[in-house]
Order: sequence, then C-alpha cells, then structure tokens
Amino acid sequence: MDPEKIGLPPYSAVAEEPKGQVRPGHWRRRRGFLRRSRGLRFIGLACLAFIVYAQWRQMPPASSPPDSDSHMTVHGLSVKRLREDLATCAKLHTKPVDPIGLGRERNARYIDGHKPTLIKNATVWVGEPAEGTSPEDARSGKGYSWVTADVFLEHGLIKQVGRHLALQGTLPKDTLVYDAAGRPLTSGIIDMHSHAGVDSLPELRGNDATNEMSSDITPYVKAIDGIQPTDRQIQVIKSGGVTTSLILPGSANNMGGEAFVIKHAVGRADGRNETSIADMLADPDHAWRYLKMACGENAARVYGKPGEHGPTSRLGESWEFRHAFEQASRLLREQDDWCDSAALGLERVDRYLPVEIRWESVIALLRGQVHLNVHCYTIPDLESFVAHTNEFKFPVRAFHHAHQTYLVPEILKRAYGGPPASALFADNMWYKAESYIASEYAGKHLYDSGLVPIYVSDNPVLNAQHVVFEAAKGYKYGLPYHAALAAVTTAPAERLGFGQRLGKIKPGFDADIVVWDSDPLSVGAAPVQVWIDGTAQFEDPVELDKAFEGVIVPDEDLANIIEDPVTVTGDVVFTGVTKVLLPMHVDSFAADGKTFNVAISGGKITCVGLCATELAAASDSDSSSGNVIRLKNGHLAHPFTAFGSTLGLNAIDAERDTDNGGSADVFSRGADGLALDTKKLHASHRYGVTRAISAPKSAGGGGTHHGTSVGFATGAGGPSSPSSSSTKAIFADDAAIHYTLDLSAKRGTGTPTLSAAVGALRRKLLEAAAAAAADEAVTDRYSEAAFLRRVLEGELALAVTAHSADTIAAVLRVKAAVEEAINPWPGFVQIRLVIIGGAEAHLLAAELAAEGVGVVLAPMLSYAMKWDQRRALTGAPLTNGTAVDVLVGAGVVTAIGLEEDWVVRDLGLLAGIAYKNGGGRIGEREALDLAGRNVYKLLGLEEPKAELHFVVHEGNPLEIGSRVKAVGDGSGKVDIF
Repeated sequence: MDPEKIGLPPYSAVAEEPKGQVRPGHWRRRRGFLRRSRGLRFIGLACLAFIVYAQWRQMPPASSPPDSDSHMTVHGLSVKRLREDLATCAKLHTKPVDPIGLGRERNARYIDGHKPTLIKNATVWVGEPAEGTSPEDARSGKGYSWVTADVFLEHGLIKQVGRHLALQGTLPKDTLVYDAAGRPLTSGIIDMHSHAGVDSLPELRGNDATNEMSSDITPYVKAIDGIQPTDRQIQVIKSGGVTTSLILPGSANNMGGEAFVIKHAVGRADGRNETSIADMLADPDHAWRYLKMACGENAARVYGKPGEHGPTSRLGESWEFRHAFEQASRLLREQDDWCDSAALGLERVDRYLPVEIRWESVIALLRGQVHLNVHCYTIPDLESFVAHTNEFKFPVRAFHHAHQTYLVPEILKRAYGGPPASALFADNMWYKAESYIASEYAGKHLYDSGLVPIYVSDNPVLNAQHVVFEAAKGYKYGLPYHAALAAVTTAPAERLGFGQRLGKIKPGFDADIVVWDSDPLSVGAAPVQVWIDGTAQFEDPVELDKAFEGVIVPDEDLANIIEDPVTVTGDVVFTGVTKVLLPMHVDSFAADGKTFNVAISGGKITCVGLCATELAAASDSDSSSGNVIRLKNGHLAHPFTAFGSTLGLNAIDAERDTDNGGSADVFSRGADGLALDTKKLHASHRYGVTRAISAPKSAGGGGTHHGTSVGFATGAGGPSSPSSSSTKAIFADDAAIHYTLDLSAKRGTGTPTLSAAVGALRRKLLEAAAAAAADEAVTDRYSEAAFLRRVLEGELALAVTAHSADTIAAVLRVKAAVEEAINPWPGFVQIRLVIIGGAEAHLLAAELAAEGVGVVLAPMLSYAMKWDQRRALTGAPLTNGTAVDVLVGAGVVTAIGLEEDWVVRDLGLLAGIAYKNGGGRIGEREALDLAGRNVYKLLGLEEPKAELHFVVHEGNPLEIGSRVKAVGDGSGKVDIF
C-alpha cells in the first residue's frame, strides 16, 4: 500500500534538502557523486538481472506444477513441503465416520494367541429392542427384554449370539467354556466422564495431571500425556464392570484440552502386550478425537484476577470462548483459501499451509472431526454455549454435570447439530451453587422431553467402580429401566462414536462383556467376570455368596413422582404391608392372611395387624378425617439417622455464606451454628432420614469434624412443622465430642504433623484427667475441657475421624494411656470411643472389637482416594468383602456415615448393599440398623420410640425399587407422599 495514502510521509534513505538551500561544501562533491551513482546503478542492474535469470531457470512452467521435490518455487518454498501440505488439505477436509464393527474378522486390539471363549447359559441384555419394534414403542421400552443365549467370542469380537451354540464341530477346539449359570450378561459399562489415570489414586501432588493451569484456554494439551497406566484405580473401576472410559482433562479451564477413550486392560496381566497408554486406547485407528471445554464458575474462580487476566465472570468467559473460536475460524479460512489456491497449482501460493498448533484441535472441531464434551451446569451457561454452537457451527456431544438441563430441554434442542446428551450424576448435588438447583429426577425429565440422559462418575469425584449404581438410582428416580441401563451402555457408546462397536451384545461388536451376580440395576450387583476384547480380566475373581434371584421386573409406577408431602394429623390406615421391621406388637394378619394393616392417629402408630376398627372408620365414605392408602409390598421400618455430615450446618458446600465454617484450632458446638429449613434437610426427611447428628468442620472441610455434634430433627424447619425453632428441633445438645486425625490434621496451628495432632489429643485428655483428679471446678461447662471431662466420666462419646490403620492404632494407644491414668477413679468406666471414616479400620477389626470401639464408615464403600485410605477393601471381584463385612464379622458395632451430604438419599440402599453382599452375616433389621439404631448405640443416646418415629415404604427399603410413602418423626403428624 502506498504510504502516502495512509497519511505517512514518503520514505527516503537520504533526507531531502530544504528548497533554496545548499549545504556547505555540497557543490564540490555533487559532480563526482553523479558519476559514482551511475556506476553503482549499472552494477545493481546487472545483479538483479542475474537473480531474475537464476529464478527463471528454477521456476517450473506456469501450466504444470513442480515435478521434482528438490525444486524450490519462485517464492523460495520447498516443493516437497508444499506437496506434503497439499496432501494435508485432503485430511483437513475429511470427516470421520463411526467405526463399524460388522464385517470385521478381528478387532484391531486383538492380540494373537488369545483363545476363543464360549459363554454358555447366560441371561443376555442385547441392548436394543427386538427387530420390527417401532421407534415410538422402543422409546417406551417395548421390545426390550432379557433373553437366554450363549455368546461366542473370537479374535476380540462377539462372533455369535444364540441358543445352544454347539462346541463340537462348529467352534474351534481350543475354545474356553464359561458357564454363566443363568446369570445376567451385558456389554461392558461405559463411563463417559472420568479422570482415572490423570487424577490417579491415592491422590498425590506428584501424580496429578488433571488440569493444565498455565492458562484458561489450553485446547492444545492432551490427557494422554498424563495418563498413568499404573493407577490402581483403573483396576478398581474395571472390577465394577466398567470396560471403557472417556478420560477427560479437568474443568478448571474454559478450554481444557483433548480427551481419550481407553479400555481398562493394562499390561500382560490383562492380556495386553505391555503397560502402555497407547495400548489402552479403545480405537487404535483413531477415527474420532475428543475435546473438553467447561463453562461456569470454575474458570472465573481459578483464573479471574481483576486488572491482570480473566475471566472474572460469565460475561468474560463468554468472550473467552468467542475470541478462541474466532481465532480458530480465521485460521480455518486461511487454510481453506490456501488449499483452494494450491489445488490450482503450487506456484500460486507464496507461503506454506498456515498452521498454529495452539488452535489445531479447535479447528478440527469446527471441521467436524472432533467430538466435544462440555462441563456446563446452569441455564445461562447452557444458553450461552448453545449460542456459540450456532455462531461458529459446531455440535456438542454432551453437556456434563448438566444439573439444570432438565429445566431447559428446548434450549438444548436449539444447539447446532442437534441436542447434546446430558451426562449426569443421579443424586450428587448441593456441593456448589451451580448444583443447588438440581433434581434426582433430572434423568426422567430429560428422557420424557426426548433427550438423552447418561450417568457418569467424574472419577474420583465418585468412584467409577459403582457408576452402574448411578444408573440404578436413575431407574429408582423414574427413568425407564431400559433407558437407565442404556445410560451406561448404548447411550455413551453412541455419543462417543462407538455406537456400532460398543454397548451391545451383537455379532461384530467388541467383545467387552460382564457377567453379573445379580441384575446390574439391583442393589449390590457385582461382576463375577469381565472380558475386554474377548480376554477374561480376572484369573481368580472373588464371587460373593448370594443366589441369583432373577432380573428386575421393571416397575412403571416409579415414574409417578410425588415430591411434596401431604401432612396428616388425623387418622390414616396403610394396607398391604408385608413386613414389619419395627420391634413392636403385631395383632394378627389382615383379612387376606398375608399382609398387615398399619393404623396411625395423631402421628402415632396405634395398631399393626388386622386393625379392623381403624380400617372401617378410615374406609367410611362419610368420614372426612380418615384415609386408606393401599400399598404394594409395604414395609414398616425405623427411620434413618444421618451421622457425620454437615446437615443443619451447611446449605451449599462451596459457598462460605451458607456454611457454618470450620477450624481445627477453635473449639465450637454444633448446636450454636444450627440452621434449619434447607433443601438438604427437606430431602433428608423426604427419604426417611428424620434425624441428623452433625458436628462443626475441622480445617479439612466436609468429612472432618472438630467440636461437639448436635442431634436434631431434619423436619423441624419445614413449612409443615409446628415450629421452626432450632431449640425444639434438638434432641441432643452435645451428642459427642469430635476431633479429626486424617491427613488434614496437619493443617492446624501447632499440629504440623500427624504425630503432633495425636499427641495434642492425648495431652488434652490427660490434662482433663489431672484436673478431675484434683477436683478442680469446671468454670465453663461449654468449654472443651468440660466436654473432655464428660468423656472421661463416660457421659459423652469421643468421636475421632481417621482412616489410616496406623493412626487408628495410635488412637487406641491414647485411649489405653488415658484409661490407665483414670483407672484408680471410683466408678471407672472405659472411654466410649468411635472412629469415623475408617477406610482401613478392617485391618484392626479384632482390636477394635476387644476394646469396644465402634466404627462409622464414611464412605461405606471406600476407594482409597487419599494416601491414608490406600489399603481400603474395594469388594468383589477384587477383595472378599469390604470393611463393613470384616467389621461386622468381628463383632464391631458399625454404622454407615455420610462423607458428603448428598449421600443422605442413599442410606437405605447402602444398608441394602451390606445386606445383599454380606453372605448372610446380617438380616434385614440388622442391615437397617447400620443406618439408624447403631448410631445411638455407639454414642450412648436414647433411641426414638418406634410408635412415634417410623417410615412406611412401598417396597423393601433395602431394594432399588422402594419408595418412601409416609414419615413419622414424633411431631404429632405424619407426612404422606
């Protein structure tokens, strides 16, 4: 461009002289200068002519492209590289297709030498409806069924599925035979959101590769560069029947990088050639690539620094996205222009194909070569990102976490390329503001709106070993049975681009198979064997001692959701009760001779049995005060009690203003921070948890405890409560005194080591003993010293949060030392010690039983998340039982605690796992006691009266299909759902 046209002076290497002026002496040199100038000009022209001639000699004819790789173009560009770039153009404009399984003779992952396998006598879930089923019928569940079949695996593929496949004559002679004995067989479970390997367990700083924190926009990093094949969690996950996972970068960044689909077969032990990340890739042919992005508060919280860099808000975040897509779009257009020009002749281009590795994966997304998965919770985030998809023309395969997608199905349907799936948890919520507006019924609502729900783990947020349990809860919360099972098989397979190779039991599909000991959507379901690419993964798997009782008959009534209760203070009678699990008198059977009636008046059970008078009065059509509720398989049981959570002290975990707070240094009472009428407490009451015992947090946040716990009624602050006063809600002002000795104990002032923290507890107890021995007066009965004296006098339990067996052993030594100090006291009693957490408590089961020390397992099913939990028992098929089995078997009084508040809905199901997988160690009542009555035994508290505190369930509360129908909490009313 002419400089003068843009307002700049003409450029000259020699400044012009002002008109009418001559520099002194200049005239003397002028004539000689002209002569020298002509000579130089001649030489310059000669050089230029030589250069032009040389270029002409190298330049190919304009009518044809260069024909020799050694040539350079007129622009000085390598012909060889230009040809390579032109070949790249073809790749840039090639869109992948889903890899097809049918027609293959062998799986690309198959390793020579692995023998074929015949799985006989299986009850098979194919994963699709019978041929001829209409799409409308299929969506409603018609055409789906379990079928009896044999499955033949060869060369890493499912080769045949049918009845009575003959071994002799038709199958290879070296075929291995596995008898499924009629048990359920499904395709391998697929977890579409996992960080296994990049956030390997137990969590250590040196192993963490979850997020690249150098920038908010890092689409150029790849999870494969951080996956650790030696992560033990990969094997634990597989033991839950999970054969395939999408390993994603974390969600700190708006653009987090590339993800990879792996299979959980690692090294020679799992039938692979070596312990290699590349050897784990589900598709060695690399048909599809995967990209992770994240919207919401994460990026603003992690990166937002006003005045330095952003984003600091959702507004800035949206700009970050649009700016990044704009850069990629610009480069995409430059590439396309280059390819169009180069296709007409390489001599037409004056540069190489423009490439910026920073934007390469985003450009591939815009070209339709990448499957995008987006962490996105809220309506504004979802709506903004849907707008981005339409502005820049790219599809989204799934929104992850996606707690509010069920509220805006029409927004999702506006997304470019079709509506994304929603990759969800079943009931993990309330942990941040984005997850506060969530519903356990989200999966059902999405499916009813014609959208696709998928259940995921976000491992290690949830233990992916139990991702099928998320699907089971989805069924419990109203999602049709076939859709719930699809949510961890066919649906993620399709969204990952593997819909014709994974997720179904059909010829041509990858031979990833699980045989289960019970219906995979039932409580406690565990694999008895897992095959990946046709190779059995467990040489000698532990098989639980439980008979297969058949698959679930789907209950369509689960789709009828009743969220808000009707409060009754008058008379109500429940009929169709098949089991009474309360310790109370039963008059006789009802008129049918098989079930019981339960009469309630003024919130109190007045009759269990025939209850003829009460039934007649309630059945009177003229009566306005009576109700008769007919149940199918009704159960009458104790309510659950939540112990070890922050219920009543917290509304939203990550929001400081909604939380009581925590400190390892300041001793406080839970009763002083109690706050009622929260969503957490309403949900607790809704699921039969009528009481909670909660302590202030320690420095470690949720799952840690410091101070005294308060026992209170969960329904006391509700709108139907006679009083929302926390004073009337409390049944135990100080239920126990709590200390934390897990890894977070090192954060306290004065306790930089675990040994210092243990020593500090010993010192406090011994000082309290010395003060008591000296008969020192207690001046503040609410002080830490006063509560410790009550521990020494046997009035108050000492609850210590610890996971490590070594730390628990140290606490037992502290107990012994303190008891030795107080042994001379008249009326000496042992300290009532309770361990909370207890991931490794099974290693000391005998010692705990001998000392009368109880354990509250939180979580009940540990998966070695932290270093002090690394020896946790993960259960069959890897270990013979879990901690609850060992502890109960040793006679330790054991309870189920809540490591996080959202688990409050699952207490009955967790008790059901202990019952189902316990090998007959405990009965149904004892299992329910794990989530209720045992807490009172451990703390020495009075149990609530059965006739006033009860829950009526439709279905067995230990089974997946049960529903709470009525709750009595001693308030003089009953809430009916």
